[in-house]
Amino acid sequence: MSTLSLRLPESLHRKIRELAERDDISINQFIAMAVAEKTSALLTVDYLEDRGRRGSAALFDRVLARVPDVPPLPGDELPTATRQANTAYMDSSRPRSKKTKRSRPRR
Repeated sequence: MSTLSLRLPESLHRKIRELAERDDISINQFIAMAVAEKTSALLTVDYLEDRGRRGSAALFDRVLARVPDVPPLPGDELPTATRQANTAYMDSSRPRSKKTKRSRPRR
């Protein structure tokens, strides 16, 4: 285990102390968990960016072509601006599926 000297504004130190007490943990544990969470988030972004670079637009289009051409379930709709942009793209670039019914219900 290593030791780290850290300087914090007094207001932040007070908040950390309050939050650590609320969770019944030490300030050290609170800060260690916060650093672990931030590290995890940054590593996840790195992973997703790397995975995205390895993706295949052709494979993505092939998979999308298998999706039935049915309206989304209530609550799954895209915002209007996004829907219009996606519709224009889809109409110009992707073959439409001939299926009209879902083979499996959405989860």
